[in-house]
Amino acid sequence: MNELLDALAFSFSVTGPIFVVLTLGVGLMRVGLLNDNFVDTGAKLVFNVALPALLFISISKTQFDAAANFDLILFGLLGTGLIFLVLEWAARRWVPVATDRGVFVQGCFRSNMGIIGLAYCVNAYGDAGLVAASLYLGIVTIFYNVLAVITLSRSLGTHRSLGQLAKGIARNPLIIGIVLALPVSWAGIELPALLRQSGEYFANLTLPLALLCTGAALDFGQLRRDLRTTLVAAGIKLIAVPVLFVLCGLLAGFQGIDLGVLMLMSGAPTAAASYVMVRAMGGNAVLAANIIAVTTLGSILTTSLGVLVLRAAGLM
Repeated sequence: MNELLDALAFSFSVTGPIFVVLTLGVGLMRVGLLNDNFVDTGAKLVFNVALPALLFISISKTQFDAAANFDLILFGLLGTGLIFLVLEWAARRWVPVATDRGVFVQGCFRSNMGIIGLAYCVNAYGDAGLVAASLYLGIVTIFYNVLAVITLSRSLGTHRSLGQLAKGIARNPLIIGIVLALPVSWAGIELPALLRQSGEYFANLTLPLALLCTGAALDFGQLRRDLRTTLVAAGIKLIAVPVLFVLCGLLAGFQGIDLGVLMLMSGAPTAAASYVMVRAMGGNAVLAANIIAVTTLGSILTTSLGVLVLRAAGLM
């Protein structure tokens, strides 16, 4: 009984703070203390400054061998690629509107690792979780962007050249932050106190501001549209994908923090960036927003259950 209570307490310690801050964002938006301008500006600040600073500080002050868990990264890439192929096949059979298939596929595989996934890992493992997740986040995020462009281009009949895709990846602030940090980590360079402390100020800003903006941006007014496709996508994203990652991770020999990172990152809700990409490419932005909203709140429950099961089984 005590073990179950300990597992429950650990589960709520991982997801509880995120639920509180997301709910606070929703409430502050409703009473007018936050507005759309704040959300837009806050999201840009997180993406362009705070989150790159967090990743840079985390990786740069860690030994390269600890930051670069290549087995974990390779597993994440292979798992994401295989799930993407299955989803492309399934979308042709489950999604009747051809132009919605890419939106559906992206909503199923693309996790919000940079905000909620990272917050889960930090709450579960502290600095060790941040280190284990940082490089995984950066590399797999590149792959997410590539696959998202492929599926949306196929379903919408648009086209982006390899040069445009490569340019977008090279300009991604998260990638820049990671690339700048890797040689510092590799060489074991100790950052000057002024630079380190300044970077940590921005890094500490990342998760609370990002979660506030995410909560404030949630909009359930459109859920009546595309409800069936939304719920199917949410079920795949929050249940099928993390279960497959955990089971295959166990077969591959992962355990402890590595298995926890796989579950927490794959079980994170659909990335908010998926809405931006769908809207920019002329797709069904309402469907994309619906999937983000449902998975963002649903992830609190499914991740809590996942953490509870793994913790009770002694695997996390």
